[in-house]
Amino acid sequence: MSPEILTILMFVTLIIAIALGHPLAYTLAAVAALFGLIDNGFNIPMLFDMFANNSWGLMQNYVIVAVPLFIMMAQVLDRSKVSEKLFESLYIVLGGLKGGLGLAVVVVSTVFAATTGIIGASVVAMGLMAGPALIKKGYQKELTSGIICASGTLGILIPPSIMLVVYGGLTGFKETSVGNLFAGAILPGILLSSLYFLYIVILCHFKPTIGPPIPESDRTHSAVQKWGMTLKSLIPPLGLILTVMGTILSGIATPTEAAALGVVGAMILALANRQLNWKVLKEASISTYRTTAMIMMLFIGGKFFSTVFLSMGGGDVVANFLLGGGLNRYVVLTIMMAIVFFMGMFIDWAAILLVTVPIFTPIAMELDFNPLWFAMLMCVNLQTSFLTPPFGYALFYFKGVAPEGISIGHIYRGIIPFVALQLLGLALLIIFPEIITWLPEVIFSH
Repeated sequence: MSPEILTILMFVTLIIAIALGHPLAYTLAAVAALFGLIDNGFNIPMLFDMFANNSWGLMQNYVIVAVPLFIMMAQVLDRSKVSEKLFESLYIVLGGLKGGLGLAVVVVSTVFAATTGIIGASVVAMGLMAGPALIKKGYQKELTSGIICASGTLGILIPPSIMLVVYGGLTGFKETSVGNLFAGAILPGILLSSLYFLYIVILCHFKPTIGPPIPESDRTHSAVQKWGMTLKSLIPPLGLILTVMGTILSGIATPTEAAALGVVGAMILALANRQLNWKVLKEASISTYRTTAMIMMLFIGGKFFSTVFLSMGGGDVVANFLLGGGLNRYVVLTIMMAIVFFMGMFIDWAAILLVTVPIFTPIAMELDFNPLWFAMLMCVNLQTSFLTPPFGYALFYFKGVAPEGISIGHIYRGIIPFVALQLLGLALLIIFPEIITWLPEVIFSH
């Protein structure tokens, strides 16, 4: 059977299996096993050796050790009440502005994203803290849903991000090391956060009824008190961010070592807030085990799928399809981004990375794209996967903790403008690549 037919059948089978509701990790491995057998003439020992070598290679990847450590750091921070204190302070500082509470959610989510890197923790935490407050103060249900879901997704992009660690572990380029990816993601993350911020400011300026300021009676604090409260709640998480990111970007520690340092820092913050106890450690550890197991199963299934796909010539088929037509390289880039965006509607980000990075990266190199720039476009694009129906994880995380009266319809309508803002951010990164490349060049050019 020709590679072209096998490629088409392999992806059609994968789509059907996912649509039937089978677990993604097992689906990827099963489809890979089926087509691997077809391609090698049902040579079971050869396929088993391929599977074992792939799994062993993943287990030996030192960079991936950072994944459970960053997850543990996020789980401890989620229970340390750091984000709650920051939101309470910004509630007072920004609440008097039109859309001020929404702006507070964006700021807290941005800071929280830089200390967690896990979407579920950010969306659930903000949903529980900010959701009832926004609705109580008269915020539109759609706007409330969009702000919390979109802001919560910043955690997958702003470092330390699990997705960036995974990407760095998949590629062999110096430009896409975890340190370079972390540095390259800082400004894009701030860009998206700023777009959300500006959108809320402009929208609530022209439609103040959907994001009203808090009543005058609630504004009883002086400017000095506001600054004091903000700094007191902001300094601890910023200290943790600088400790983790600073040690990586300065070359003092590897991402894995910095992640371990982050766990210790998160425990210190929890202890300072009197939240560190056996129950917290037990719950954080169990959540870390479960999340890590899920991610590693996706790694194994996705890596096996991409290896079989490439071994049967699927990568060449895709490359010839995209490069053989003589298309402008930015048209090819648009096609790749569209494929990733579409896959994000149905498939988990980890599986998309594991399947597409080995296929698209050689094409990007053939087109003479900067590896770091291309990697960041992929990651920013994948952030939309948490918001796009029907399987946007952030939507379901928020629905599980949303205040009474917010339906899935409110959530779907609320995220539409924020998905558009994410795509606008992606377009700006394509037009102005320096947003990605400038900071890594400044930090690592010495």
